[in-house]
Amino acid sequence: MTQVAMRAAAVAFLNDYATSASLKLQVYPGRPRTLYPPTGFVDALRERIEWPGMTLMQRTTSVEVIVVHGLFDSKDAADQKDAFVDGFVAWARTRYHQAGASTLIAPVSIEDLPAYVNDWVPPAEQRTYYATQITLEGYAET
Repeated sequence: MTQVAMRAAAVAFLNDYATSASLKLQVYPGRPRTLYPPTGFVDALRERIEWPGMTLMQRTTSVEVIVVHGLFDSKDAADQKDAFVDGFVAWARTRYHQAGASTLIAPVSIEDLPAYVNDWVPPAEQRTYYATQITLEGYAET
């Protein structure tokens, strides 16, 4: 699975789920300049390449997606996060070909980030947010 396809699939996952759940989620293919929760974006891509034969290559690509829910983990933000994660995982079960017909993609891990800081902006603009990290993993044989 190419990194281009994986990033596009992650963005499509977030956008399509938000639409299906009637959520007003801002979605970005990379880290946004400013955060206005709820916001989701691709934070990082990782890839493992295996060569099981001379001409067969297997690419397994992981994408870390961050979904920012609010400024802190209040009951409302925690409830919103729980509902988002439960709905997203259930919805994603039927979208395993999101990155292409001959590929597989699915969420493989989810982690609360109760003190997430947008450290890519100048210090005066940094805030501490309540967020979730979702790891999507994609697989394709080429």
